[in-house]
Amino acid sequence: MDANDTRIAPEVLTTFCVDTLIASGARDTDARAVAGQLVDANLAGHDSHGAGLLPAYVKHAREGLVDLATEPDITADAGAILKIDAKGGWGRPSGEFAMAQGVKAAQAHGTAIVALANAHHLGRIGAYCEIAAQAGLISIHFVNVTDHDPMVAPYRGTDARFGTNPVCIAFPPTPERAMFLLDMATSRIALGKARVAANKGDRVAFGAIIDENGMPTDDPSGFKGFELKGALAPLGDHKGYGLAFAAELLAGVLTGGGTIQPGNERRGGIRNSMLSILIKPDAFGDAEAIEAEMDKMMAYALASPAADWDSPVLMPGDPERALRAKRAQTGIPFDPVTLGELNKAAELTGIKARLV
Repeated sequence: MDANDTRIAPEVLTTFCVDTLIASGARDTDARAVAGQLVDANLAGHDSHGAGLLPAYVKHAREGLVDLATEPDITADAGAILKIDAKGGWGRPSGEFAMAQGVKAAQAHGTAIVALANAHHLGRIGAYCEIAAQAGLISIHFVNVTDHDPMVAPYRGTDARFGTNPVCIAFPPTPERAMFLLDMATSRIALGKARVAANKGDRVAFGAIIDENGMPTDDPSGFKGFELKGALAPLGDHKGYGLAFAAELLAGVLTGGGTIQPGNERRGGIRNSMLSILIKPDAFGDAEAIEAEMDKMMAYALASPAADWDSPVLMPGDPERALRAKRAQTGIPFDPVTLGELNKAAELTGIKARLV
């Protein structure tokens, strides 16, 4: 935490976000779902997907870039394969609906594939993994971004052609261990991390960003204030690029939501489509044997001697769990620029609430 940061209690931040969203035209239930998603991302340490996005959400609501009155529809049901159209509605309620339908189908058929199209920003994708995992299911999710200019350059490219296209994989918890949760963008850093760094005046790892001239840099200033000048680099060069491309095709094509290629409209909003694969472990054999083998493998991996005794080997999901517990007690840090943006968003909606 920087010396200039202010810590906001999660419940205070949640109320602020709910009130601001309702004042922007969101229904009460939608506002609470979306606000909960934002604040939970902050608690987990994913500030790139946290309340700092609220000004963009307010802008989208005011400009008609999110449908405030719609409900998601099941457009195709083949038992283990479901297609759902969010019709431009808020991301979190649409994602919850998709996961509820997918969990029901996977429990009935052993596995399910859910294709969710045309949702407003889904936020931290790990949240949907958590829903599936808490229902005892393994899940794999591929996401793409449309209605927005691209922000990630292809490997060997010099301008943006993809979204950050997250990939998320989770295994349910067992009595012996916590949930395994891998939640990653396919860019070297998330767009929101570049924005947060720009707001703080910080640098990022050299090469994580490509400047307007197509050259690698550590200066994120081109991403300040939700602008985009330059591009993010793909994670792991050709490997992350390949994952981003796969996510674009799986989420954009199979869902029917479309890809980021310029033949599809870009209005300046954020729309996500997500292809989710949900697996009931005992459909593949003895559930106890499966759990035991997973426990043994995870224990084996985590027992590797640490290169730094202050930084032990962790399981995917451990950093988020630790930070969630800490921030629930100490509050969520915000830099002055982001606080100003949040208060300005509230002012635009006409409410009096402000964050200190």
